[in-house]
Amino acid sequence: MNIPAIVEPGEPLSREEIGRYSRHLLIPDVGMTGQRRLKNARVLVIGAGGLGAPTLLYLAAAGVGTIGIIDFDRVDVSNLQRQVIHSVDTVGELKVESARQAIARLNPLVHVETYTDRLEPDMAVALFSRYDLILDGTDNFATRYLVNDACILADRPYVWGSIFRFEGQASVFWENAPGDAGLNYRDLYPEPPPPELAPSCAEGGVLGILCAAIASIMSTEAVKLITGIGDPLLGRLLAYDALAMTYRELPIRRLPERKPITELADYEFFCGLTQTATPERTTDQMTVKELKALRDAGKAPILIDVREPHERDIVSIPDAVPLSKSPTVAQEIVERYGQEQPLVISCRSGARSQAVLEELLKIDRRNVRNLEGGVLAWVRDIDPSLPTY
Repeated sequence: MNIPAIVEPGEPLSREEIGRYSRHLLIPDVGMTGQRRLKNARVLVIGAGGLGAPTLLYLAAAGVGTIGIIDFDRVDVSNLQRQVIHSVDTVGELKVESARQAIARLNPLVHVETYTDRLEPDMAVALFSRYDLILDGTDNFATRYLVNDACILADRPYVWGSIFRFEGQASVFWENAPGDAGLNYRDLYPEPPPPELAPSCAEGGVLGILCAAIASIMSTEAVKLITGIGDPLLGRLLAYDALAMTYRELPIRRLPERKPITELADYEFFCGLTQTATPERTTDQMTVKELKALRDAGKAPILIDVREPHERDIVSIPDAVPLSKSPTVAQEIVERYGQEQPLVISCRSGARSQAVLEELLKIDRRNVRNLEGGVLAWVRDIDPSLPTY
């Protein structure tokens, strides 16, 4: 269905703008009026990462007049495989500043507003209200639900994208869309998946080029909403499989009797990422420095690495026993090492190993601890000469 343009035309284009955007102006559906809408638009992009990076470049090139960027992170060398707005020269800089510089080089006519805070419930609605459209390419469910609910309360449409390994998804959500066509993210995902079934790109990996494919869809949807052309992805989920090179379209329908969103919540808790109160460090944890000290004293426990084989090919803690996480790994550990042998479970950063630890405790396997921070902590605090990922 066609939705009226969400932005009114701005001031007439200058001679410089006409020259820059002439290929848009030649498209009858865009033309002068559409380009003036883009010039007058205010778009907030959440995250200058895998999806945000190419999206920001496309929006700037298209002539969106004001682009907001919110991201608290800094550029890391591992970002450069997919976050094409950043470069070697900006490693270590705030991502919003790196992105601002790149946009200025690409299109100095665009005004950029940057926010270095983490997106939180106490500021999301007020921030979103300053913009016409929100673009969400974040990689965790807690932030996705926060964006969705804040957009509902701010009465703003938003474009959503998601990527993992070789697959991507994109859609448009707008609770109060014209024609009673409103839908929101909770119509697609009423409840978040368990944390262990929702790995981020940092845990599961992503094909760098996939980011550009989904970002181009998100940018296209943004231009369509701003200018009022075409049929937006409202009510449709577009799923892309890069390995099969296929696109599938799935309908999204409003859930019956769903509860209205009237306020924001604790989304970390909602997604099962925190308890009601922050627990103190328990004796079930061991730091990498404690492990190193035990090894130096000749009292080292058996270290079990529950990562996948391709992760161990990148880097491993010396003498770690490979035993990948699976539904039966806890029982395998008991069968191999019995009930009393001191054990430490490790993974990339401590989340998967903690899940294995909890499974071992459920079957009364004691004298086992989780390696805090996992392999990444070992590289950071014990042997920085090893590669990281």
